Amino acid sequence: MLRKFKASAVAVLCCTVVGAGLAGAGSASAADWDPFAKKEAEWDPFASTPRKADPFSGTKKIEVGGRLVNVSCSGDLVAGKPVVVLLHGGGDGLDKMAALQKTLSVKNRVCSYDRLGAGGSDRPEGLQDFASSGKVLTGVLDRLAGDNPVVLAGHSLGGLIAARYAPEHRDRVKGLVLLDATPSTMIADITKVIPASAKGPAAEVRAQNLAIFHGQNPEKLVITDGKVRSAGNIPVEVIRHGKQYLAAVPTYGPRLEQAWTAGQRKWLGLSSRSKLSTAKNSGHYIYLDQPKIAVQAIRRVASQAAR
Repeated sequence: MLRKFKASAVAVLCCTVVGAGLAGAGSASAADWDPFAKKEAEWDPFASTPRKADPFSGTKKIEVGGRLVNVSCSGDLVAGKPVVVLLHGGGDGLDKMAALQKTLSVKNRVCSYDRLGAGGSDRPEGLQDFASSGKVLTGVLDRLAGDNPVVLAGHSLGGLIAARYAPEHRDRVKGLVLLDATPSTMIADITKVIPASAKGPAAEVRAQNLAIFHGQNPEKLVITDGKVRSAGNIPVEVIRHGKQYLAAVPTYGPRLEQAWTAGQRKWLGLSSRSKLSTAKNSGHYIYLDQPKIAVQAIRRVASQAAR
């Protein structure tokens, strides 16, 4: 019973990375590794050279910064129409969002990808941070969307990455959907709610989550807190879980739920056109528990982004 409890709690708080998925963090810092170092002189993510999207359907691996990234696309590519890009949670892969992608592709061009260390993509050579992860995302968007506008829809850690990426890439990110995204202040929230003096299961939840945030996860991604920055007036839909399963954490559960809800509200600062809603019958995996809610939100944002 304890193992089951630990798995669900760690999955929710951090980024769905549990148990055997933990990987030891190396001694190098995230800033020491740049997947684009070998090609820096020939690659400029802000270059004005037209970018042509690859209209393929199915799954394949593309080279981004010298690493192979597993990508999947479906639906018709229409010039000028937003390409929806799905970002999976930590410990997951694009296969987890396959059903969502299939449904959305009836009306939209939809793509997804495994981040380095996840699914079928190459393992990272060292620790990653949001900057290096963002460079990989830029390379992926260059290939999958070209010069078309993009709507990012991210779950959990994928939502956090999307929300950190959008303000710096307003030229191409024209909409966001955050599906129970990891809050921007998750480290501070955990350490404030669950003190270092905590015992038992709560202490284990605290320790395991902090280890994951410090890079002990398959992606070797160092996850840091940060302020929510504006991405302009793009349409943004933030959807939080309705089933308060965080409350199951002994002693500290109710306060964890409160912190999570507060973190979802903070995401409204991404845009003057942000909207927060609750998937009342969903746990952390909103797109699996109530897929209709996720589909409708993504389609709304994609439609608004096309105007």
